[in-house]
Amino acid sequence: MRRFSFHKGHGTKNDFIILDDSYAMHEMHPEFIRVICDRNAGIGADGVIRVVRASSMREWDGDATLWFMDYYNADGSIAEMCGNGLRVFSRHLINEQLVDSGEFDVATRAGLRHVEVARHGLITTTMGDATVEDDEVTVRLGRYEWPATKVDVGNPHAVVFLEGEDLARLNLHEAPTWSPQEAFPEGVNIEFVRVDEPGKLSMRVFERGVGETQSCGTGVVATAAAYRHRTGHGGQVEVSVPGGDLAVDFTGDAARLTGPAVIIGRGEFWI
Repeated sequence: MRRFSFHKGHGTKNDFIILDDSYAMHEMHPEFIRVICDRNAGIGADGVIRVVRASSMREWDGDATLWFMDYYNADGSIAEMCGNGLRVFSRHLINEQLVDSGEFDVATRAGLRHVEVARHGLITTTMGDATVEDDEVTVRLGRYEWPATKVDVGNPHAVVFLEGEDLARLNLHEAPTWSPQEAFPEGVNIEFVRVDEPGKLSMRVFERGVGETQSCGTGVVATAAAYRHRTGHGGQVEVSVPGGDLAVDFTGDAARLTGPAVIIGRGEFWI
C-alpha cells in the first residue's frame, strides 16, 4: 500500500486534487489519475494538479526556479492549460508559503503565466493570447446542431452561441460531437453560451476528458474572446457559470482572468 498526501481546492466549483512533488519523484500514470478523481471510489475531482519545480520538467526550457503546474484531466490525459486550476494552484502556493509575495510567475505547458492576488480573495492570472480562428466548425448535441467559433487559448475550444434554445435544458450528460473531426484531432472543450446583456454572458461547458463541469477558466476566456470577435465589445466581459462568476479583460488578444480560488482541505489517500 502507498500513501499520498493531498490538498483539495476549487475555482468556481471546478475542483482539483493537488499533489506536492517538488522534484517529480512520482510518475503520474493515467490509471492513478482516474482512480483518485473517481467521485465514488476515490477522492473525486475534475482533475489533478501536481506542484513541481520547473527544473524537473523536461518540457520546460524557461526559468528553472519557477513552480510548474503539471495538470491532468480526470481521465488521466494531459491538458495544456486550465484557468481555474491555475488560480487554485496559485492559492496553494500562497497558502503553503511556496512563494514570497502576492505577485509571481508560474510555468505551464501553455507557457509563462503571471499571477496577482486581488481583493476579496480573488486571483487574477494572465492567460496568454485567445486566438479566434476562421475555420468553420459544426457542433451537434442530440438532434440539435449549431455553428461554432473555434478559439485557441493554449488548448482548443468550440464556442456555441445559443439563440432560441434554453441553456438550462441542454442535455450535457451526453458528449457533443463536432465536424469536421480533423478540426480538433485531440478533442475539444465545447462551450454553450447565452448573451444576457452587453458584456454579460452565461455559459455551460463540456470539457474534454471530464464531461460537464461547473466551470472552465479557459472556456470562459474562449467565450469572452468569441463574444468580442462577434460583437466588437471593447470592455470587460463577465461570464456566469454554474459554479460562480468570472471576469475577463483583454489587451489586444492577451487575456486576463479574475475569479475566486479556495483550498477546502487536506488529507491522505491510500492506494
